[in-house]
Amino acid sequence: MNSPTQQRGNKAEQRALRHLKKHGLKLVEQQYQCRFGEIDLIMLDQSVYVFVEVRYRHNQSHGTATETITPAKQRKLIKTAQHFLSRHQLHDRVTCRFDCMGITRHDITWSRAAFDTSAVLFG
Repeated sequence: MNSPTQQRGNKAEQRALRHLKKHGLKLVEQQYQCRFGEIDLIMLDQSVYVFVEVRYRHNQSHGTATETITPAKQRKLIKTAQHFLSRHQLHDRVTCRFDCMGITRHDITWSRAAFDTSAVLFG
């Protein structure tokens, strides 16, 4: 059985997924895991692979969802995305971006290209 925190996280992920689908993105994979970490949602925005980190925040008094993605978390997300792309033999053929979905009880904030990875994605 999931803890209350996991249940809130799963609900937030489902809200984020519905929101992204409503805006025309297509689900590729949910909760992709490998030895480097986990990516909540992998979506396709036309021909762009979008790696989405979903953050549930009760409120934003301790910063926005995007601000909570530390440089260490960014590195884990990048390594996990590299693993996904390599595993699917996509690493040299696609454009990617990293988005963050901030979910609160009453609001959804979608930060497209939440952090820049152009110099490090396959360096």
